[in-house]
Amino acid sequence: MNGRFSLGDDGDPTDSPQGRLGEKVRLVAPAKLTLSLRMVGRRADGLHLIEAEMVTLDLHDSIEIDSKGEGLAIKGGGIDIPAGADNLVLRAMSLAGRTAGVALTKRIPSQAGLGGGSSDAGAILRWAGFDPTSEEDLLRAASLGADVAFCLVGGRARVSGIGERVEPLPHLDMDLTLVTPPVPCPTPEVYRAWDHLGGPRNYESPNDLEAAALTVAPELTRWRDELAEESGQRPTLAGSGSTWFVRGHFPGPRRLTTKTTRSGWSPSTC
Repeated sequence: MNGRFSLGDDGDPTDSPQGRLGEKVRLVAPAKLTLSLRMVGRRADGLHLIEAEMVTLDLHDSIEIDSKGEGLAIKGGGIDIPAGADNLVLRAMSLAGRTAGVALTKRIPSQAGLGGGSSDAGAILRWAGFDPTSEEDLLRAASLGADVAFCLVGGRARVSGIGERVEPLPHLDMDLTLVTPPVPCPTPEVYRAWDHLGGPRNYESPNDLEAAALTVAPELTRWRDELAEESGQRPTLAGSGSTWFVRGHFPGPRRLTTKTTRSGWSPSTC
């Protein structure tokens, strides 16, 4: 399943990530899942330092790039997804010094801690020629957001610093069930709550932000408990929330069953 992120118009792999001149290129932007998250410090500029394990999933957005076009068109997703200059796709394009027409099809739930915007940005940077093994390119990617460098690399990795240090790990096949509550859990608010709580380490969970997220959105508890009852497991919060996850497949309302993927995964290679 070591496919490429980009496909030419005919569905065959392109000769390069950018495709042949003048062609439309299709990109796959896999969701990311944070399996564990420890908060280990804070820089002088206020940014938090983390140690995390992240994986990519077969849940994904799709991107089509037309080198002769311009602008961004978005299909699907919530009304909270910015369509202007704040969209991470356009910010990634600007960072890479590229222009093109972009059609983005959203499948990854927004504000769910699954890195939808970061994944889109990572796919754009890879298409634009960013090197996932380059420390400089990873640092530039992380300037867009804490998860973007990992989404540039993909697969399974240990992530540290402010997200710019990405150490690939061997692939693990995992079946997972995600429950995505209709509950906003803004990342900045969760981090502020964690600071206000005194920076607690959560020994009952692999995610230090869990208590802070429940302070910001107490209604997340109901969704956690329902998934726990159904699965017989203690669900883990994905990053800053609002998604909960467990191992195995347990279909149900607002649940997504998914699998981990390798770096460079594409549906066409399965």
